[in-house]
Amino acid sequence: MTHDLQTQTGSLSLPAAPIDALNNRRAPGRRLAAFSAAVSLLLLLTACAELASQFPATSTPAPREGPEGSVLRPVTWQELPGWNGVDIQSALPAFFKSCDTLAKRKPDAAFGPKPEMGTVGDWTGLCDQMRRIPAGDRTKQKYFLESRLQAYRVIGDDSGEGLITGYYEPELHGAWAPDHTYRVPIYSRPKDLLTVKLGDFGPELKDQTIAGRLVGDKFLPYHNRAAIDGGILAGRQLEILWVTSPIDAFFLHVQGSGKILLPDGAHVRVGYAGRNGRPYTAIGRELVRRKAIAREDVTLQSIRDWLKANPLSAGELMATNESYIFFRVVEGDGPIGAQGVPLTAGRSLAVDRRYVPLGAPVWLETHDPIDPKRPLRRLVVAQDTGSAIKGPVRGDLFFGFGAEAGAKAGRMKHPGRYYLLLPRKNTVPSG
Repeated sequence: MTHDLQTQTGSLSLPAAPIDALNNRRAPGRRLAAFSAAVSLLLLLTACAELASQFPATSTPAPREGPEGSVLRPVTWQELPGWNGVDIQSALPAFFKSCDTLAKRKPDAAFGPKPEMGTVGDWTGLCDQMRRIPAGDRTKQKYFLESRLQAYRVIGDDSGEGLITGYYEPELHGAWAPDHTYRVPIYSRPKDLLTVKLGDFGPELKDQTIAGRLVGDKFLPYHNRAAIDGGILAGRQLEILWVTSPIDAFFLHVQGSGKILLPDGAHVRVGYAGRNGRPYTAIGRELVRRKAIAREDVTLQSIRDWLKANPLSAGELMATNESYIFFRVVEGDGPIGAQGVPLTAGRSLAVDRRYVPLGAPVWLETHDPIDPKRPLRRLVVAQDTGSAIKGPVRGDLFFGFGAEAGAKAGRMKHPGRYYLLLPRKNTVPSG
């Protein structure tokens, strides 16, 4: 879904993180040196059987380091908080969606950056066998996972904790043509917006991208939010729809996907089609800096309330976030996550794919957004990303569509832990 909720921090001390994460979900990080090198290269290129019998006993592996010092620490199933009450059945639809996507990849391809994450073939073999378990047979489902997978706690620092936020699919009011009510455009991706995958130029730049436009023989940054909102793209027939509120449009950018309610009662879903490549600035953090909102009071709702209460300052504040999202009409189920599958409410998680491969099942341990004293522990699937979602234990839980989902997502901002569920060695067919 790639919301622009890509906060560029995983710090637990930043209450604005739900907005950060909301506002750049799929925009990878950048390095100035990498940018310069890529620009030069761009210009150069421009010129030119019974399930039980298959469950052998295995031993618990030793801890392994992940990227940038993260550690995968093996744990027993009894060490997973709340695992005995796991609802596997509710997570299976999301899991099988990922399975369908994995089936299109080469079986011998690495599933993730670490050997214990297995190959794609390991996972497709496991998917096929999981599908053969009778639906609703919770005992066999649980036994299957415990026999075939090893749980690893993901640790990025001494505490082993990270930040878990939430996102959702909002509803906006809009129309196909502008008038005095519908006056804020939702733009499709401009043809002059170019995106460069820096990983094509060197493995050390994997998952890094830059975006910009060619002006003569120069590769320049693309127009920022202020310029676009000021009309620099007007008249190019890029408008998909028109909505009622610039604030609603801004939060559509934050979420990366939404449904537009038309005057006749029909809905049109729009999804992420690209971004301008400009740096993301969390306006919640900016409000704290200006002492307009106390740090502990920053939520999606409090930011929205401030914008509505201060219409003369709202445009200037939103313009401090130069990042801008472009959209496309999405047919069928949605919204679509970074893995290319429709997201499942309460079961799809946005992650940093440097540490957690898309399609991996994750046991999530955090707190309920409405009642923080209540634990939230469930089986989820890594199916999305976000530029604000950075770090070994940094997640964004998808809550679904509408106002109720938005109320939960906007208040989701709690410490949490990840447990990756990965194939046990030599127990899953690799073909």
